[in-house]
Amino acid sequence: MPSEPIARYIIIHVKIPFQNTRCSVDFKTRVFLNMRSSCDPLPKEGPFSWRPRSTFQNGAVPGEPVKKDENTRRGNWGNQIEFVLTSVGYAVGLGNVWRFPYLCYRNGGGAFMFPYFIMLVFCGIPLFFLELSFGQFASLGCLGVWKVSPMFKGVGYGMMVVSTYIGIYYNVVICIAFYYFFMSMTNLLPWTYCNNPWNTPDCSGVVGTSRPNGSLANVTGMVNGTKRTSPSEEYWRNYVLNISDDIGNFGEVRLPILGCLAVSWVVVFLCLIRGVKSSGKVVYFTATFPYVVLTILFVRGITLEGAIDGIKYYLTPQWKMILDAKVWGDAASQIFYSLGCAWGGLITMASYNKFHNNCYRDSIIISITNCATSVYAGFVIFSILGFMAHHLGVDVSAVADHGPGLAFVAYPEALTLLPISPLWSLLFFFMLILLGLGTQFCLLETLVTAIVDEIGTDWIIKHKTLVTLGVAIVGFLLGVPLTTRAGIYWLLLMDNYAASFSLVIISCIMCICIMYVYGHRNYFKDVEMMLGFPPPFFFRMCWRFISPVIITFILIFTVIQYKPITYNKYIYPGWSLVIGFCMALSSVICIPLYVTPPGLLFPYLAQRLKSAVKPHWSWGPALQEHRVGRYAPSSLLGAPGSDIGVEACPFKEELKEEEKEKRDEISLTIQGSNGSTHTSPLPMA
Repeated sequence: MPSEPIARYIIIHVKIPFQNTRCSVDFKTRVFLNMRSSCDPLPKEGPFSWRPRSTFQNGAVPGEPVKKDENTRRGNWGNQIEFVLTSVGYAVGLGNVWRFPYLCYRNGGGAFMFPYFIMLVFCGIPLFFLELSFGQFASLGCLGVWKVSPMFKGVGYGMMVVSTYIGIYYNVVICIAFYYFFMSMTNLLPWTYCNNPWNTPDCSGVVGTSRPNGSLANVTGMVNGTKRTSPSEEYWRNYVLNISDDIGNFGEVRLPILGCLAVSWVVVFLCLIRGVKSSGKVVYFTATFPYVVLTILFVRGITLEGAIDGIKYYLTPQWKMILDAKVWGDAASQIFYSLGCAWGGLITMASYNKFHNNCYRDSIIISITNCATSVYAGFVIFSILGFMAHHLGVDVSAVADHGPGLAFVAYPEALTLLPISPLWSLLFFFMLILLGLGTQFCLLETLVTAIVDEIGTDWIIKHKTLVTLGVAIVGFLLGVPLTTRAGIYWLLLMDNYAASFSLVIISCIMCICIMYVYGHRNYFKDVEMMLGFPPPFFFRMCWRFISPVIITFILIFTVIQYKPITYNKYIYPGWSLVIGFCMALSSVICIPLYVTPPGLLFPYLAQRLKSAVKPHWSWGPALQEHRVGRYAPSSLLGAPGSDIGVEACPFKEELKEEEKEKRDEISLTIQGSNGSTHTSPLPMA
């Protein structure tokens, strides 16, 4: 006769009532006995079925390799390539085209490379790896991960504020690229010649000019020292922007730009309508196609006359500028801006990874790809600037404006030199759109994931698309002022203050919290449990000492040598600088504000602060099968002196549990050596 089924696991249910209250706390865990021998038959479906039930959400069986590690509640990337491409698209954005060459141009050409690579090695890559491992371990967004130390949750809110600012003005730049894309659908690019109503007598075209005696005008201008301007620069300033004379003079809304802004937000929403499931498919194209266009422009650029002069200006270092703290500050902020550190996007994207993904490898690949793209784009930019300077007879430094206008001045000028220029213009601005969208996807997903994780109800998870739509609508409305005639002033103000040195502060505090509040030994063990090996010694030293120290000194020197922002010859008024500082402080101030109210309103401040810096009881891997070692439920219950947080259940739920006491009793069925069985009921506590 077949033997009776043997107990494969027991359910331990402990209920602890609170004294003088109507609430209690429940602990449930399932312990597998692992008593089956190789010759025992598998029992049929029943109360002691071998197949685990709801505890293992992804269908994993103990003792067998995990074939599919999917978080059914939040979802995961379709495959690992999607995460890498999304992260590359997130890191390689518009900043690689119009910000990095601009910073090089402003901070001494090749001399800027030295502080840039120093910041990359000692701050950028270590913090990139830190954020990826942080989000991947907990499978939570930039707010939820601060269960590691609830008192520092304000850091997560600061990341949300930064992502909000960047997302607002970043999409405005994308919408301008959309505008140029639509304007390129013509037989002749409108910025090719100087015979348009918006052109001035100082205009000097690269291809040619239809003005009479154009060559004589050029010679006269150079003799008199008059600065010549290109038709693409005048098209940008006088037609696209129709720029006003003051930041407070908003003027009318530029309706074509406003329409393109609406198109941009609609595209972002549609690509994120299914979260990472839909955006993960889009990045196969958006993250790879830009390199094709960059290569075409590079080959064309280096064949132009004067291109070598521009490249020499790009590579020749002006070492005296290294002594300027602003150069180091720009290098640090560019690292954070380009890699996306302290935005919350890296944590969010990594939270959709599978638990055992090698994020150490990913961080190296993505960081090097991003840095190489920035340098490569600089060659393309400066080869064109060299040609333009040679044509106009001026120095390279006098060719184009500062800021994002570089991408809409130098590149459009280069496009007029290519055969079938409207076709190349369409491709180039389509590339800019794709570069921007790759970053904008992650910015929007960061905000949406933070909101959904914070609320955490089944309804909000099911209707995540509505949250995405709501965030997109708010972002569009907040971007409307940037489409006015004074919009470029506000865009540069946000770029220089809202998303610059606040990133440095947030990254430093995050590093200190994880390494010194949570504990570096605890975090190193977490990473080892996740990856199978501890973090390399270099990264451990950077996380603990080198990165925080370098960032702190850069911040100090930058404050000492602070200079007010300017745009060309325009000097920003004092009240606008106050607004800029308020934007910068609005993200940093979230950190102390989150801690201050409980400290002022509640007694026993020291005890509460001590409890707030300790990890929440739910901190750890999201899936049950990954909660091993010190995160195992049995370890948490039985560890002496362990500090575990509790959540009191409502009284109604307690009454329901009391009605099920008999069904929830633990029953151990053990087969004796003589074939008899013994049942030992354990009453509930």
